[in-house]
Amino acid sequence: MNILVLCTGNSCRSQMAEGYLKHFAKDQATVYSAGVETHGVNPRAIAIMKEDSIDISNHTSNNLDEYLDIEFDYILTVCDNAKERCPFFPGKAERLHYNFFDPSKVEGTEEEIHAAFTKTRNQIKEYCKDFVEKHVTTAIS
Repeated sequence: MNILVLCTGNSCRSQMAEGYLKHFAKDQATVYSAGVETHGVNPRAIAIMKEDSIDISNHTSNNLDEYLDIEFDYILTVCDNAKERCPFFPGKAERLHYNFFDPSKVEGTEEEIHAAFTKTRNQIKEYCKDFVEKHVTTAIS
């Protein structure tokens, strides 16, 4: 099973989702993440995931054009911008969408920024856990 997570810049929300999907699906799915642009992996995303024992420090920021030849079973868009800018992707993949708040846009104290990243990470974690339970493990059994 192949899963693609799409976001605008493939730097934060899609990277967190890729980390959690790999964690929960283990070897039952191959997970990719990409953006309609590439902005590099956000250091705060790496740090907030590390706090939950998920290492995404080796992830790369990829453009969705790199994956046009892969047959995906699921395409998950994690922001409205990616959903709007990527209306068509070849193949028969089922598309699912959830617009997660972008913590990288928060300005304020370190505590406020950290709280925003924690909140988004926890929402993505729950979403990914639920997705794997509904779509990945049921497909195997």
